[in-house]
Amino acid sequence: MKKTVIAGVDVYRDGSGPDTILMLHGWPDTAAMWEPQVAALSPYFRCVRFTWPGFETGAPRKEHSLDELIALCEQVVRETSPDRPVTLLVHDWGCLFGYQFAQRHPELVARIIGVDIGDGGSKAHLDEIGLKGKLGIVAYQLWLAAAWKIGGGIGESMTRSFAKKARVPVAPEALTPEKNYPYYSTWTGKYKGAKPFRPTCPVLFIYGTRKPFMFHSSAWTAELQGKPGSKVVAMDTDHWPMLRQPDAFNRIVLDWLGASTSTESPNALPANL
Repeated sequence: MKKTVIAGVDVYRDGSGPDTILMLHGWPDTAAMWEPQVAALSPYFRCVRFTWPGFETGAPRKEHSLDELIALCEQVVRETSPDRPVTLLVHDWGCLFGYQFAQRHPELVARIIGVDIGDGGSKAHLDEIGLKGKLGIVAYQLWLAAAWKIGGGIGESMTRSFAKKARVPVAPEALTPEKNYPYYSTWTGKYKGAKPFRPTCPVLFIYGTRKPFMFHSSAWTAELQGKPGSKVVAMDTDHWPMLRQPDAFNRIVLDWLGASTSTESPNALPANL
């Protein structure tokens, strides 16, 4: 592993090869979440990852704008893969920020692996999950937004109580209210500039089926399935398929990347992977 600092953020690089995979985590994780994927992918790709500002240990309670986070992605990509577009591997809030980055800078993104978040918040999605699903989303997001606003011991207790109920795979001591700023920023309108995700490159979408509600619509996945090179895979997991079933997840990703790479580049993965 090599560590560099880009825009004041620690960026980790593993592996080698001509193609780079930029891994973007979500709430309440860090770059360490991707370790099972780095182990599987780094023999064939350069794996790049970082922890979002505000999610690192000891981070101050501060909001980070959508423009700021997209600019961070751009700078990381331009410095770690200056000659080739990257593959994005994104989860949770990493999906929102990564999808927006891809839409603003399509020339920098060759492929996307989206995990568990699709067209969440679209009319099709909200219509499909119904009133119960809408209330569920509002309840947990406003709870975490309030925990960020309150902060301190109360905010920490609120964050950890929700995480325990949701069976979040993160150690309790890492569940700090400072990580909740994306929820607060969303509900105070600071992320209203986010555009619906309409992919223009091949996408592998992997989602867990064991959740109270989905974060995508069936219409969106049906449309995605019809796009050349794209694929949708459902896994019998919760919101974290890459951690609950890492071997199966990694196999799906490697198989898809191999098929995609073999049609786009002479540096295809071995056929017996």
